Amino acid sequence: MAPIGIAIIGGGIFVKEEHLPAALSSPLLAIKAIWSRSLKSAQDTANLIPGDYSTSVDLYSTDSGEGKSYDDLLKRADIKGVIIALPIPDQSEYTEKALAAGKHVLAEKPIAKDVASALKLIEYYKKVSGENGATLAIAENFRFTDGYTHGAEEVKNLGRVTGFIVRINLLMKQSNKYYQTAWRQKPEFQGGFLLDAGVHFTAALRKLLGEGNTVESVIAQTSLASSYLPQVDSINAVLKLKSGAVGSFIVSFGNLMQAFEFHVACEQGLVKAESNKVVVTKGADESATTEEKAWERTSGVKNEVHAWAEGLASGTPNLAQSPEQALADLELLEKMLKSGDSDGARQVLEYQ
Repeated sequence: MAPIGIAIIGGGIFVKEEHLPAALSSPLLAIKAIWSRSLKSAQDTANLIPGDYSTSVDLYSTDSGEGKSYDDLLKRADIKGVIIALPIPDQSEYTEKALAAGKHVLAEKPIAKDVASALKLIEYYKKVSGENGATLAIAENFRFTDGYTHGAEEVKNLGRVTGFIVRINLLMKQSNKYYQTAWRQKPEFQGGFLLDAGVHFTAALRKLLGEGNTVESVIAQTSLASSYLPQVDSINAVLKLKSGAVGSFIVSFGNLMQAFEFHVACEQGLVKAESNKVVVTKGADESATTEEKAWERTSGVKNEVHAWAEGLASGTPNLAQSPEQALADLELLEKMLKSGDSDGARQVLEYQ
């Protein structure tokens, strides 16, 4: 089978550092074109492609002149799918256009800027897909890291979940390359960095807990610890599962504390998970044993992109990339933000 022709839409940091290398590494994909807002950005991205391969990749942009627009790219029959990684406010528009053109889409998380927009996108997708067969996948790389995948299996084997803690403190400095992007400095979407990065953490938690431990409701307080990170940069939340178990979700991008921990307690043990390491304690008395497993640290993007490619090749999309999973990630984060806006008012979830 010949590689599937795709285009990369976007020329930002994550495209250059993650999506481009991931697409190049998959034997199932062949990059045919790159689109970015400026020809310079598209060219800078193409320049990262090794050897003669780069000369076979066509460039498109808003300033490239006639025949080189995004719409022109979507008309190409040799391009079957697109990877879209654009600013959060722009993602849905470009995704809908690609779907309407019959292209399979792998779109960066979050699925949309808010739940209402996500529901509209999913409704549009289902309508269009029924007509032309285009598929929509959402790129959530945390679901494709070894640590959270293994951790989820261990949780499943340790009996009923009795509690959990997510504690993440990562100071987003003004010198950080991601902060330097203009659309993140003045976010036109809820939560600022808490939305942009926070859906990674809700995705990882939901994966670890598993389908049998869905979140029913949340109460939360939010705050702005660093004034340059609007709208808010910190969440302290209590999450209640449908089973009745409760846990905490503590995330901040605005203070100097450092932490990155996912702990899930079960009747028969405890799982401590990171993207590349899992520590499992089995038992609760003096006979308890502890096992540690570690992997090379990766972002998970290569696994994620290859999984998308396998879905295209087989005709069976990977369920871990479904819009519904991404909607649930977004809803959990949004409900915490809404609770914080309402001084801790309880929020009930609908799409878990």
